[in-house]
Amino acid sequence: MSLDKTHLSAWKTLVILSSIATMVMYVETMLIPAIPDLIKDFSISYSTSSWILTTYLIAGAVMTPIVGKLGDMYGKKKMLLVVMVIYTTGVSLGGFTTNIYSMLAVRALQGVGISMFPIAFGIIRDQLPVNKLAIGQGLITSMFAAGSVMGLLFGGNIIHNFGWQFTFFFTIPVAIALVIIIMRLIPESPIHTELGKKPSLDVMGSVILAITIISFLLSLTLVESDIHSPQLLVTVTVGVSALISFIIIEKRAVSPIINFKLLSNRNLLAANIMIMVVGMSMFMVFQTIPILVRNPSPFGFGGDSLDAAHTQLPFALVLLIFGPTSGLIVSKLGILKPVLLGNVITTLGFFSLYFFHSGALYVSANLAILSVGLSLTSVGATNIILLLTPKQFSGTSMGMSTLIRIIGSSVGPALAAMYMQTHQGTIKDLAGTFPAPESYNLIFLTAAIISISSIILTLIIRKRISQLSIV
Repeated sequence: MSLDKTHLSAWKTLVILSSIATMVMYVETMLIPAIPDLIKDFSISYSTSSWILTTYLIAGAVMTPIVGKLGDMYGKKKMLLVVMVIYTTGVSLGGFTTNIYSMLAVRALQGVGISMFPIAFGIIRDQLPVNKLAIGQGLITSMFAAGSVMGLLFGGNIIHNFGWQFTFFFTIPVAIALVIIIMRLIPESPIHTELGKKPSLDVMGSVILAITIISFLLSLTLVESDIHSPQLLVTVTVGVSALISFIIIEKRAVSPIINFKLLSNRNLLAANIMIMVVGMSMFMVFQTIPILVRNPSPFGFGGDSLDAAHTQLPFALVLLIFGPTSGLIVSKLGILKPVLLGNVITTLGFFSLYFFHSGALYVSANLAILSVGLSLTSVGATNIILLLTPKQFSGTSMGMSTLIRIIGSSVGPALAAMYMQTHQGTIKDLAGTFPAPESYNLIFLTAAIISISSIILTLIIRKRISQLSIV
């Protein structure tokens, strides 16, 4: 009877953690249909608007390894509560922001919520039976897509009927309820230490990583004004210096957030680059499509927030449905064929978007194709990483891959926004400037070329995979 109660408690915990994951991803995407509104309300440029997504992701990238280590040191439930309190504070303040600076501040607080994922996986590992771990991890992972679908669908409707501020207001009671539920229902996991020592915390590496990412993304933002500006030179110099410092620090760190010894394996490096490309491609789409849909004709479709949400919905729905299916395909065909197929489909999808994006129906159909390709690539590349990583480093390797995916995701919006800001035109009888058609062509063409690089990487690692007899 006691064992049954333990299992029931574990599944109850899984439901709670899955709900948290859904909300975190919901908040990540709920503002996407409102990007044109925020550009207007805050009087900001298209490149500056990319920071609304990017800040959320950078905060997640920096805090994920730190929170994961703190969970091991002080208890996962305690750190989950800390994360959720910070996150709830950010959600509660979001609707009251009046300028881009306050918006970015609350988005950074909300981005801390991304760091709940390593804690959630750790709690599940501690509570679920070994033979049920895959189910638990798969359910939480599937909430990435589920939350994104809900964010686009409900976010678009809320923005259309009440305004973007209410996307935050409607989330506040859910966030508070989940904090209370965590306190009451989730048991504390055991604190794991190695030989009686607490895990090392790589704070310096995390800080330098943040400086590196922010510097390079600021450089993309500054390209719009003057490629020869001293500010651009400074940000590039800081970024390069920070990157070199980061590599040196991580090679010396006891518990690095990015293990360069693992990445010295060229096959693992190639698979992680593919993971980064998936994140970059996905968020280039998230940044671009709402602006294309909502900008006036002939530079856009002249739609509203609902149109923006509905146009992207097939992308998220196919991701939700096809994500688990990709796992079955990989199990049937091996890991190389699906990831190669995924990269080819993704490349074709972006080339199709390049040639056919004159209407919402064309865009939706192409996004559905992209979703299939990205799902296959993501699952296949993740399995390559798991297969080629020594077992004793599997946890470290997956945490590093998650971080690399987030880094790619943060670059995607900035790159798309740079094209939109540097290629603008005017529309007769309308004030202001708007991203010109060539900006969208450049975005989709760049994404297609990046996807081709993933095809090349897949072919490069073919020899090693063939030796393992899993092609």
